[in-house]
Amino acid sequence: MQYLQELVKTVQHNCAISDAQYAGNYSMCTFLLKMREYYRWEQKIPLSGKIPRDDVGSWMVHREQSWEPLENEAYSQLVIDNESFDPFDTQGINEKLLPHGYIYNSGRGIFSKPHFSLGKLLKHEVRENISILISQFEYARDLVAPPATFLNQTIFISRESLKRFLWEKIEEWKWNKRTDVPMAQVIECYPHHGDMEALLNAFVDNETENTILHEIGEARAGKLLGDEWEQMLATLSCTKAEFKARAVRDHLADCISTLPELIETQNQASLHFYFSNMTGLRKLLFPQLIKGYQEWLSSGKLATLETVCKTGEEHWYQVANNMLALFKQHNTNAVEPIEEYIAKIYL
Repeated sequence: MQYLQELVKTVQHNCAISDAQYAGNYSMCTFLLKMREYYRWEQKIPLSGKIPRDDVGSWMVHREQSWEPLENEAYSQLVIDNESFDPFDTQGINEKLLPHGYIYNSGRGIFSKPHFSLGKLLKHEVRENISILISQFEYARDLVAPPATFLNQTIFISRESLKRFLWEKIEEWKWNKRTDVPMAQVIECYPHHGDMEALLNAFVDNETENTILHEIGEARAGKLLGDEWEQMLATLSCTKAEFKARAVRDHLADCISTLPELIETQNQASLHFYFSNMTGLRKLLFPQLIKGYQEWLSSGKLATLETVCKTGEEHWYQVANNMLALFKQHNTNAVEPIEEYIAKIYL
């Protein structure tokens, strides 16, 4: 495609504008970790390769300086075949790009930060009238580069971002090598004989499906909760209530899609990995799910976990609706009432 080089440049420029405007919302620790992996991607350093400390330090300083003049700049239009597109017109842009084997994604994540990416299309399928687009690698991306997003009945999966995320989980486990954590069980599920690349590829293949299941759950949850849920998230942006609301919807999505499917297929590797990622707010809000997992570990039976999922589906749907009711009642003043409510609804 003759416009690819210029398109990559424009998308990457929009990514820089987004980073300039929103990077300050992250904690220093989170920011440094994201910048380190951003450097790895940009410099095409293999996951197993070492990142030179001095080089990445200089790169960070230069990158932050380059962001300064972009903080008030508007996002650029994308030009394809002499036709201009708003950078958030994902559907229109992909109608042009998909026939050529490319995939574009845009949307907003935590803190309402815009995300943009351009990648090479690997696979396109449809489930439940939802289009699933999987990219093989990324030509352009921003600081965050989420492995998966759902927008307008389309699931976007970045295999490169997912692979990077899973590699970080393996590396984190290798630092301590505890045998009493779910991640140790994950590693045992993939016979690799010391070949970590083979382990990682099998890991990515399995978790791609798991990621799709979660995003399908997000789609189902979106239908149940309606457009007002997104309006509420936008109003709660940059507050603790936003993170709690996202955790509630994650639990609803997983109880109506991810976990029932993993339990039915007895996908042990993905079940262990699911619980290795159940940390922070999600773990705090749903202690019964942890108990169900522990019961499976001790007895080998999934019945308790299955029961908890069914209970969770009803519970989190009701919680989400109660949050929406508080939002309708208080609107822009809903942050405090929602935070107070969520503090009382652990399951």
